[in-house]
Amino acid sequence: MADTVNSLVARLHDVVVGILTGGPAAAAAATGSLHDVVARAVALGPDGAWLAASGHASLAGVAGAQGRPDQVVHHLDAAVSYGFNDCVALHAAPLLPLHHDPRFRALYGRMRITEADLDEVYWAHREMRIMMSDAQRASIDNISRYDTGVSLLPQAPMPTREPHTPGVLITRLDLSVTQTALQRTAVQADFRRSAGNTGLSLIDDTWDYARARRDAWHADELDHHRLRASEARAFVERPGAGATLLPCPPLGSIRYPA
Repeated sequence: MADTVNSLVARLHDVVVGILTGGPAAAAAATGSLHDVVARAVALGPDGAWLAASGHASLAGVAGAQGRPDQVVHHLDAAVSYGFNDCVALHAAPLLPLHHDPRFRALYGRMRITEADLDEVYWAHREMRIMMSDAQRASIDNISRYDTGVSLLPQAPMPTREPHTPGVLITRLDLSVTQTALQRTAVQADFRRSAGNTGLSLIDDTWDYARARRDAWHADELDHHRLRASEARAFVERPGAGATLLPCPPLGSIRYPA
């Protein structure tokens, strides 16, 4: 079957989710798949350029985790050539040591983005950080639950505005990958807890069913609050945000969301 943008988006999404949830061994094993996605995306022509950029950005992430800074720069340079313009991502802590590398500074200087697109990119990175914090809190909340329910980690809705630059699609894909990876990890942990509680309730005559019901009600209440909060975080385009293509803010001037 011929490749399409949608089929490659789905494949790249699954590959990167596997990297995030599978650890260093999974990242090493996925390198070949990322190179294959890049090659197939390039073959699609201009429509696939942003996917090639996303694949190279993912390869840069793998190289960074493996302690290979030269490969990080190599893949980021290729990503920028294909339209990568997430200047916020390039201010994340693991990349700060490269800010003094002339090659890194040169590739950063080639990136262009509009004010409106940059607003969305900032929002997406803040949302990723918020979801990570929510996942950590949910994990702590669920440790001592007696019930057998499974809680989903709510997601803020994905922006639907037409971006000015295709590079924003890369950041949207990164957000989707983060959402899926965090949800998958949370659900797997909840399933293990639920199965353990089910087993204990069957063999323990003193199992506290009243507490289990209270825990279930409390979990439902927390889920409701998280859902409302995620809906309230939906991206809202800033009135008057410019649509003119501009250089990214000076390197070092962006504070990555904490």
